Amino acid sequence: MRTPLYSVSALALASAMVCAPAVAQQAGGIKGKVTEQQGMAVGGVTVTATSNVMPKPRSTTTAEDGSYNLPLLIPGRYELTFTSADGTVRKASANVLLDQVSNVSIVLAPATADDTEIIQIVGSAIVREGNSSLTNSIGDDVVEGLPVGQSYRDLFKLVPGVQYSENSTLGPAAGGSGVDNKYGFDGVDVSLPLFGNLASEPSTHDIEMVSMERGGAKAKGFNRAGGFAMNTKSKSGTNEFHGKLEYKLEDANFSATPDEGLYEEKDKSWVTANLGGPLIEDELFFYASYYRPEEDGQSKVTKYGEVKPFKSVRDEYFGKLTWAPTYELLMNLSYRTSEKEETAASIGEFDADSASSGGTADQDILIFDGSYIIDDYTTVSFQYSEFTLETAGVPDMALGVVPTIGGSLDISNLDQMGYFNVPTLRSDEGYDRVTGQALIDQYGYLEGGVRKGGGGVGGYYQIDNINFYRDSFETALEHELMWGESTHSLHFGFKWAESEEELIRDSNGWGSISYIGGLETATDGTPIYYRSYTQQSTFGDIESSVPAIVSSIETYNFEINDTIEHGDFTYNVGVLISKDVYYGQGLRRKDGTVSGYEVAPGNKYKMYTIDWKDMIQPRLGVEWRYDGENTVFANFAQYNPEASSLARAASWDRNARPQMEVWFDKDGNFIESTPREGSSGKAFQDNMKPRRIDEFTIGTTKQLTDEWFIRGHARYREGSHFWEDVPNTARLSGTYGNGSVPQHIADKGLYVDNLDAIRAEIGGSSYVIAEVDDGQTKYWELSLEAEWNGDNTYLNASYVWSHYYGNFDQDNTTATNDANTFVGSSNYNDGNGRYSWDNKYGTLSSDKPHLLKVYGYYTTDWNANIGAYLLYQSGQPWEKWDPTVYGYASTVSATNRYGEPAGSRRSPSHWQLDLNYTQDFQLTDDFMLKFRADLFNVFDRQTGYNFNPYAFSDTFGEARDYYNPRRLQVSVAVEF
Repeated sequence: MRTPLYSVSALALASAMVCAPAVAQQAGGIKGKVTEQQGMAVGGVTVTATSNVMPKPRSTTTAEDGSYNLPLLIPGRYELTFTSADGTVRKASANVLLDQVSNVSIVLAPATADDTEIIQIVGSAIVREGNSSLTNSIGDDVVEGLPVGQSYRDLFKLVPGVQYSENSTLGPAAGGSGVDNKYGFDGVDVSLPLFGNLASEPSTHDIEMVSMERGGAKAKGFNRAGGFAMNTKSKSGTNEFHGKLEYKLEDANFSATPDEGLYEEKDKSWVTANLGGPLIEDELFFYASYYRPEEDGQSKVTKYGEVKPFKSVRDEYFGKLTWAPTYELLMNLSYRTSEKEETAASIGEFDADSASSGGTADQDILIFDGSYIIDDYTTVSFQYSEFTLETAGVPDMALGVVPTIGGSLDISNLDQMGYFNVPTLRSDEGYDRVTGQALIDQYGYLEGGVRKGGGGVGGYYQIDNINFYRDSFETALEHELMWGESTHSLHFGFKWAESEEELIRDSNGWGSISYIGGLETATDGTPIYYRSYTQQSTFGDIESSVPAIVSSIETYNFEINDTIEHGDFTYNVGVLISKDVYYGQGLRRKDGTVSGYEVAPGNKYKMYTIDWKDMIQPRLGVEWRYDGENTVFANFAQYNPEASSLARAASWDRNARPQMEVWFDKDGNFIESTPREGSSGKAFQDNMKPRRIDEFTIGTTKQLTDEWFIRGHARYREGSHFWEDVPNTARLSGTYGNGSVPQHIADKGLYVDNLDAIRAEIGGSSYVIAEVDDGQTKYWELSLEAEWNGDNTYLNASYVWSHYYGNFDQDNTTATNDANTFVGSSNYNDGNGRYSWDNKYGTLSSDKPHLLKVYGYYTTDWNANIGAYLLYQSGQPWEKWDPTVYGYASTVSATNRYGEPAGSRRSPSHWQLDLNYTQDFQLTDDFMLKFRADLFNVFDRQTGYNFNPYAFSDTFGEARDYYNPRRLQVSVAVEF
């Protein structure tokens, strides 16, 4: 019997069956079903996908139920060719986005006069399809069409539920801590090893697609993020030669004057160039790029007056090969190298010119990945990568003084001794106000004709050489099978990674020097007038026993996931199982000892292991397509975040290179010195459970019209089992000041019962690593997102209400909270006033109840694009920090010692509007000229945030940072 002719009906769905980021694949896919008008499945239809981004096409054949699957496609625009058994051809086209599977299902009808009909299926720029995962994918058309910015970090502003942040180091919050996010570039983890913040600085000019997973993760892609996970794909070559040369400028005169804070004029420029094309047609493609951001500061003014100009230059080169030797095999090899140099990069609003510092950063990323299609239902993929970041931080003014044990401070020249923190006068009984005032008169800044304290003079206090390395290998096997009336998409994955930090740290002179004024006394009762924090390796009369502290973490992850399609339901059943091993330096295994070790400076040792059984992370989800298109979904996921600094923070060789606390009398004479508390090797509490995030999500999606799509969801996250360093006797502190140890915690006694015996044997700190007693965070989220795709218009709007509260605030443990700080060994839990029961329960610093984002672009008839971005978000919670509440003198560090419940106050809310305009001129058939202007913060809303919480500071309650003022960027580019 002759097979009838078919044509493609008008019903062709291009939806996104969202899948979790499968990092090694750096790909998307297309799947769907072919049916007749009566709903009968059509098997035996050959489906071929072709694209200019794929060296060779990919083909498959529909199964008996009409289904087909085309996995491991390089993201881009594809043409699908459906060929029936009699050779009749039908076509469709669709977009494939990173970490997304586009669903193209067609209904075939008997052919009429025309045997071929092409249906254009235009996928949305940001896909939000019903699925138990909260995943978004962004194409380069959005990045190009909106006022986004140049850096990877700028892309966060486009994703619903992720707060807008102008931090330079700490990541933005999205239902968890900023250090628990994960950042990928071409699938490589570019989070800073041991610290969790974004280490890389890729530009958006090299990014072709972005995917972000905020919650509801499957056991695919090794996602352990307690916040969100982001992945990007760099541009690749195609079968045609394409290139671009662009110059972008933000002149100092293009920016409004800051209303408050550090005043600095900067000229910024960006040069980008790229070229891609075929080396062997239909087989081997190349892509290469060059990127040079440059910043020149001028008229930089602090409270002390004009300071030296800031200068930053970076040269980055990138090369990539894409090779398909056969139809089934695809490989990518890429290498990125970057060199950055800065001067006068670090200086505060209250610092003198001499206190600035500069630095260098050299970064290299090597990636080799590939995929192989074994048959229509089975694929395998792999990725190997090497990440290197070598940095140096150097004071711009090196001091000549060499500290010695027993040496004195020249109190008449404190600005030549180190970095001197100019005091503010105290009212405490016993405080020497006369000497304090004399120091202010000598070193304070001038304001209204009066010298003020609270500033800083001298050289920058520290010299750093810190290098980071990460090697990684992962592989995955995918297999699809039919079992009865269900389709099972099976995934098996394994990943190994080793992250390492190499640290050499010294002080500039005596390091950081503070005036105590006699409020504290040494062990012999001598009043302390001055205190320095000095690296032991800096002392001229002490030779360090180790040249550098090397710390590392090995992680192992195994995952299995089954996505089951049965009728109108899709079920996800998966589990991610992990193992982390921390390696320190300075001990060696020894039998017959209390600790199990002996001291061995420079020796690598296994510090602590979190075993497989302790990190079993289930991933369960269900989706019901109640009318075939619109959905209701639910999900449960558990995460064990991997960011941890304990491999260094608890390393025994910190005893060999500790930071010393040195005390001096009124005349600057040496009194005594001691290793700073917590700055040495630490023992671990037994049987700790790893940090964990439990997450529940329910939601729904609705396709209102062909253009309008909405999604709403509710989500709850709970964090527990946080780890921190803590005095072993913390639970025995009893009642002090305004604090009191809860009885059920006090009853537990010491964290490590035999710590005294361990210390007597091998030394170490009186602090231990332990679970935070009753440590918890809770997060509630209600979200509504809407998206509209028109012929020339794109619009996206989202509103998220949330509440983030608890008693463990990882993002609020330091003086500035925008830095690479220890995860697991911060100021939290470091003595009275810093425990979980000391005013810590309340609203956490990342809580922003209201977050509204509206953005879109319009393409005109005159070859122009107009884009807009509107943001509104609540202010930042903060609270007063006051050590006197806990019985201390006001000179004792108030950092993280809350004088009132967490989040008792809140900074003002912020809103801003960004606009851009791009005009294209077609010079020839092959060359295009582009002019572009981006105007950020149009209404110059310089809202203050990061309020000064220190109760005894002259600037208590004042904002220390402000949203960037209005600024204009203009660019010209030539493309071919």
